[in-house]
Amino acid sequence: MSAVTWGRMHTFLAVVDHGSVRAAATVLHVTEPAVSAAVSALERHLGTALLAKEGRGVRVTDSGLVYAGYCRRILGLVDEARTAVRSAEGGRLRIGAVSTASEYVIPPLLASFHRRYPDVDLSLSVLPRDELFAELGNHGTDLVVAGRPPRGSGLRTRARRPNRLIVVAAPGRFPRPLTATWLLRGPGSGTRDTTLGLLTQLEAAPPVLTLGTHGAVLAAAREGLGVTLVHADAVQRDLGQGVLEQLALPRTPVDRPWHVATADSPTPTAELFLAHISSADDVGGEAFHLLNRPQG
Repeated sequence: MSAVTWGRMHTFLAVVDHGSVRAAATVLHVTEPAVSAAVSALERHLGTALLAKEGRGVRVTDSGLVYAGYCRRILGLVDEARTAVRSAEGGRLRIGAVSTASEYVIPPLLASFHRRYPDVDLSLSVLPRDELFAELGNHGTDLVVAGRPPRGSGLRTRARRPNRLIVVAAPGRFPRPLTATWLLRGPGSGTRDTTLGLLTQLEAAPPVLTLGTHGAVLAAAREGLGVTLVHADAVQRDLGQGVLEQLALPRTPVDRPWHVATADSPTPTAELFLAHISSADDVGGEAFHLLNRPQG
């Protein structure tokens, strides 16, 4: 096992993530021969090729993709273990969230948590749902705020908070919303999947426009470019100011509670955060509801 070191696994993942030996060397601030030597040592130990030449560059083999998944989980666990042995109030908490949660759900919770536990090292990553749960499964994140974790993923829902998805548009612009253009988030978005599922249930096939980000979709809706399905939390101000209006459609609003998910064994600091966000004394009406038996 002496050929398999944390450093060599980290180097191999840099090649996978950045697409070439040269790019990995640049990111790691080492020479290209050093990167190649690290990968070669792993290949000799495993008895299989992790990279293959392709033109002037390299591609990751099928074996390399499998091994990369193990490397992520192993390195994630090593990093997690380093912080898990510390006091919860002086540890680290890596939170992941979908973009809507990061803008409208997480900020007040983080602010009150930081005021109470100022020594906790906090970080927040904002990614599409599928990438967040992949990171959580690989121990690259401690806790995720999003929709429900995928079945069979081994991830657990620890707490929930009610949330609805509603259809909105610029006032008076779309009396027949099922014939209007529907504004969609990018692939990997849970809201996008729910929107497409809703349209299928309603047997509607309107034109669609993918705008990628949550902010872009809302901006386009305000400008009258189309209608969209959106988290009610995200448009309360727009509705109150008359910039957007809620449209009545069958099967809406759609119940999509916010879920707080962790791996099977949360870190002490993640447990501390869960206790904080489920306390009405600490966070008021923003509180989540802890589940007596985690769901996954």
